[in-house]
Amino acid sequence: LAEAAVLLAVVAGVGELVRRLLSAGRVLTVAAQAVTVLVLLAVVFVRDRAIAGFLPGPEAVAGWQALLEAGAQDVGRYAIPAPPTDGIRLMLVGGVLLVGLVVDALAVTARTAAPAGLPLLALYSVAAGLSGGKAVWQYFLLAAAGYLLLLLAEGRDRLTRWGRVLGGPEQVRASAPEARPGPPAGGTRFGRRIGVLALGAALAVPAVLPSLDGGLLDGLGTGGGGSGGGGTINAVNPLVSLQDNLVQPEDREVIRYSTDAPDSTGMYLRMVAMDEFDGTTWRASRRDLQDVPGTLPRPDGLREDVAVREVTTDLSVSDDFDPNWLPMPFPASQVAIEGRWRYEPAGRLIVGDKGQTGRGAGYTVRSLVVEPTREQLAAAPPAPEALRREYTRVPDSLPPDVKDTALEVTRGAGSDYERAVRLQDWFTVKGGFRYDVSVSSGTGVEAISRFLEQREGFCVHFSFAMAAMSRTLGIPARVAVGFTPGSPQADGTKSVGIRDAHAWPELYFEGVGWTRFEPTPSRGTTPEYTRAEAPVDDTPVPEQPEQSAQAVPSQAPSRQQTCPPEARGLGECGQDQDQGAAPAGGSGFPLGPVLLIAAGTVLLVLLPVLPLLWRRRARSRRLAGPPGRTEQDAAARVLAVWREVEDTAWDYGIPPDGSHTPRRAAERVVRLGGLTGDAAAAAHRMGGTVEQVLYAPRPRPAGSPAEDAARIRAGLRAAAGRGVRLRAELLPRSSARVLWALSDTWLSLSGRLSAARTRVTVRITAALPGLALPGRRRG
Repeated sequence: LAEAAVLLAVVAGVGELVRRLLSAGRVLTVAAQAVTVLVLLAVVFVRDRAIAGFLPGPEAVAGWQALLEAGAQDVGRYAIPAPPTDGIRLMLVGGVLLVGLVVDALAVTARTAAPAGLPLLALYSVAAGLSGGKAVWQYFLLAAAGYLLLLLAEGRDRLTRWGRVLGGPEQVRASAPEARPGPPAGGTRFGRRIGVLALGAALAVPAVLPSLDGGLLDGLGTGGGGSGGGGTINAVNPLVSLQDNLVQPEDREVIRYSTDAPDSTGMYLRMVAMDEFDGTTWRASRRDLQDVPGTLPRPDGLREDVAVREVTTDLSVSDDFDPNWLPMPFPASQVAIEGRWRYEPAGRLIVGDKGQTGRGAGYTVRSLVVEPTREQLAAAPPAPEALRREYTRVPDSLPPDVKDTALEVTRGAGSDYERAVRLQDWFTVKGGFRYDVSVSSGTGVEAISRFLEQREGFCVHFSFAMAAMSRTLGIPARVAVGFTPGSPQADGTKSVGIRDAHAWPELYFEGVGWTRFEPTPSRGTTPEYTRAEAPVDDTPVPEQPEQSAQAVPSQAPSRQQTCPPEARGLGECGQDQDQGAAPAGGSGFPLGPVLLIAAGTVLLVLLPVLPLLWRRRARSRRLAGPPGRTEQDAAARVLAVWREVEDTAWDYGIPPDGSHTPRRAAERVVRLGGLTGDAAAAAHRMGGTVEQVLYAPRPRPAGSPAEDAARIRAGLRAAAGRGVRLRAELLPRSSARVLWALSDTWLSLSGRLSAARTRVTVRITAALPGLALPGRRRG
């Protein structure tokens, strides 16, 4: 960001320099800034490929393309915060420069500050969206205050100048601030009050109305509720970043804890339970929140005859991890933590309120270690009807092969417990599934079917599939998200890294409650109550569908198996030759950056010469004049040549002034342009000819106006310095007439559209004379 700010300051400085010192038009100012952007990006990112170290050429464009391709892959590979690779830096810096160029062109060059808020809003929206609902209100306040200051500055300028100045520098000086009264103090105060009220409403309304959350201001008061009861869960779906966390280039620590449990291999740190399944994904239901009680209620469905042990765990969250939900062992019975936290009873979740997160938090959790026997699980009676109805619901859009496969795998099982164990063993042992975090999680109702067919994926696939299949069998199920127990440290604590992020299914058994299962192979630990003597020996395995050569597991170690995770996360292992699915972020180079680079190259080549080409074409057309031999045609040719003389003088620093007569205007060109000899005589002759054409009863132009215009141009060029001549040739000031013509065209088109709309309204009103407006009828 610091790099982008410095480069953006350079681009803004170039625009100010071109506007003030060179008195260039709007198009030339924006063109100069665009060329500056390309040069800066070449110097910073592809200097070794640029011409002379700073001019973008074909090799520089190829370098940008390679960086953008690598950046697109990095964005799809890494989670936030991503490492600052060269590709991501180019995307970030280039995007900020593009937005800054648009804002500067609108607010300063075109003097229309209000539309400049749109690109600023786009920039803020990206940051607010990527923040995961944790946008800090100070940033919004800073952005809004800056925009209001921009509007205030434009308003003061408009009042000072009494409208835009479209003429040359002399007209600007004639309407300078000292010649006009300043803005009225009352209007300024009124504008400030409006801005303060609008900004205050934008900040206060979302905080007091929880139903308005979830937008760009999300994070200013999410969760709702206050200190009393009420409020609902409103947090980001944790599955969005789960796969990204698993492929991080560095396994940074996010949680460290110590516990008095004799065996912590099964101590999963659970954050949230997702119980709503729509056929495409799982999400947490919106439920009422409560204050965190001193002692949490006993878990639902847990009987007294089931063995439990209570353990105490002290946890601390790192400063670069800010979860909405509090990671803790399940089921917790007591939580001691400072801050604004709420309790959701159905999922036994501790949820941050009004932007509260677990960043840097230290807390203590007392939890239960539930140790049911296989006999207790197998003899579990049916779940209560209300719970069973809610947690066995599946959408009608779920493909039928999901239930068919579940029935085939569990054929012959005598209880829900046996069915659950058979599903777990099928995923981990007998089904031929392979763990691979590079497989796309997929979307749509066919995602589970594709996973069951391809038989490769990571924890999201396995937990989704087992929970959905369990529901089709009538077993209440949901998906939990959190972390596996982590790795032991020398000081006796456990360190949980970002790559320990995990998802697993929880199934409900009356008398035991919600029970963890582990269907993901090579991840986590299989629960003790599902291991030995589980009735899985006679599990019928459904016939394997025909698979392509890529779908058949290879006996040789794959590149994913032989490459260390650290090197694979950094992209040092190359691409798998047999990889059948694309990464989550997608593969291939996006078309947008290619078109952007192509457009930038065209601008780089054409923009510097566009004013020169337009000026030469206009000169040739004017000197040729309109065809025809009548006196009116001859008069039109003289006026066209006179316009060319005015523009030529303007290009050499003598702006046109419509307040002078043609003769006085010619004398002014002679005096300010330093014309002598034939050039001065030609200028005086042109002034007399134009006066004769404009005011004589019968215009009779004499001489050759085109030749006089050529002599005047040669005289101005001879009297000017080298820099002025170069400026007049390459960046002619008279090219501003193009923008004036476009403005006139737009005003004319707007007028015609407004007139047409008025005519249509009148006709409709006349056609419906008896139509009464609502609220106007008298009683």
